[in-house]
This record gives sequence, structure tokens and C-alpha cells, in this order.
Amino acid sequence: MSGFRQGREQGVSPQMPIHYEKGARPGAEHVVLITIDRPQARNALDMYHFRDLARAWKDFRYDDDAWVAIVTGVGRNFMAGADLKTYIPQITELAKEISKGEVTEVDGCKLSDGTRAVLRDTKIYKPIIAAINGPCVAGGMEMLGGIDIRIATPHASFGVMEPKRGLFAGGGTTARLPRQIPFPAAMEFLLTAERFPAERALQMGLLNEIVPEEELLDRAFEWAARITANAPLAVQATKESVLRGLSTTLEEAYAIEQQLSQEVFQTEDAKEGPKAFAEKRAPEWKGR
Repeated sequence: MSGFRQGREQGVSPQMPIHYEKGARPGAEHVVLITIDRPQARNALDMYHFRDLARAWKDFRYDDDAWVAIVTGVGRNFMAGADLKTYIPQITELAKEISKGEVTEVDGCKLSDGTRAVLRDTKIYKPIIAAINGPCVAGGMEMLGGIDIRIATPHASFGVMEPKRGLFAGGGTTARLPRQIPFPAAMEFLLTAERFPAERALQMGLLNEIVPEEELLDRAFEWAARITANAPLAVQATKESVLRGLSTTLEEAYAIEQQLSQEVFQTEDAKEGPKAFAEKRAPEWKGR
């Protein structure tokens, strides 16, 4: 597996903790695998690593040949959010200046990298799958809010734990979680700041399924295959319609849906689909 970037001269941490690989498996040429690799900190990220992850999401967003992304962590760690020993002290030290807009960058890293890394305001309309192999807390939960399909191992755990440290989950969790799972379940997460086991998270509606540890990545790629079997532009337009529609009125959501529908029906893939059906063969999607 190759590192996403290399060398501090290119503006990243030399440990190369974010791996980015497209076509990691046969038949998955349109699938990107993003792996968070900082086990010494339980996959908690400092400013450099948040920047690397934000860049990985940007590369995925703008690569027309990348249709689906899978994100996971090494070992038995998924993502523990911001590093309490490095990132958080830097942010709290500059909190007043940041709130006034006087500081937007620290050590060559944009503060906006943190929110982009956890998929807040990124406008990525391509499907994303989480293969959750361990603790998914704090910033991990924030990133999960921007992910469509969530698969976990039995030993994975989940928590919005910022209030336990006197902090605030400002990466999207308080806005997205109550929109994604039942309100009482969301408030249980947000107000207790406790960690919940995978089985409880599944019951609360946070996950799609729980699978054995040794099957996690295989299952994630199976989900990716089910999605990439469909026309990519139609899939992306569907996700865009859902996300944009959730943030507006029902009337405006209908207008967004209509606009995207018209755009999809003008694509080459919209002609290929019915043609392939009539000819009793698998469609050959072009993404245009």
C-alpha cells in the first residue's frame, strides 16, 4: 500500500499516515481505499494528518474515474479524532484569535483542513463506505456523519466524547446526527458523552451491519461492487439530491430533484442503461 503523499517538503507529515489507493482489488478499478495509519496515537490526528486526510478526500472528489471510496483504519483502530496531546492544545491556545478570524493557519496547515477531513462542507456526492475496525469517537464520529454506508466489527465502539473533555463536537456531529438517527438516540450520544458498543450503535440506527473482523474489508468491497454496478452519474445525482434536499424545504427539494433528474436523463449512460436491458447484457457505464 502506498503513502498518500511523501515528505514534509510537499507539506505533509513524513510518517505518511494516510494511504490512498485506487483499484486496490481486481474488479474494483473505480473504488478508492483510504486508510488511516497512525496506530501509535490510536489513529488520532494532528494538523498535518488532518491536512493529509482532507487532501485525500479532495483527490477522490475530483477524480472522475473514482466512483466509490472506502475508509478504514489500521489494526484495531478506526479514527479517534483530534490528537488531545497536540492538535487540541494548539486550537485552545488560539481559540479567541480563531473566533475573530485573526488566525486561519497554523504551522502551514489551514484550520479548515480539520472540518474538511471529517467531511463537513465538502460537497462530495460520491458514495463513501466506512469499514469501522475499532474505536470511532470524537472526530471519527464527525466523519461518520458524512459517510453513507457504515459497516463495523463487533469490537468497534462509538462516542461523541468531546463534552467529557470540556470540548465541543464542532465538526458537524450536533447538526448531522439528529438528522440521521432517531432524536432520543442522538441525544443519548450527544449528552452522555459515553462510548457505545457496535451492537448498541446498530440498534440506534447508526450502522448498516456488523460483520466478523476478518470479513470487514471484503464486505466493504462487496458494498462498493453493488454501488458501482449502477451508473455513476445517476448514483452521484441521487446522493446530491438527498443531501441538498435535507437542508431545505420540501418544495425546494422537489425542484432540486427535478433539476438533477433532467441532467441525468441527458447523459450517455441514460441511453446505455435501457439499451443494455433490451439487449439482455450488462451495461457499460461511461460516466458521461
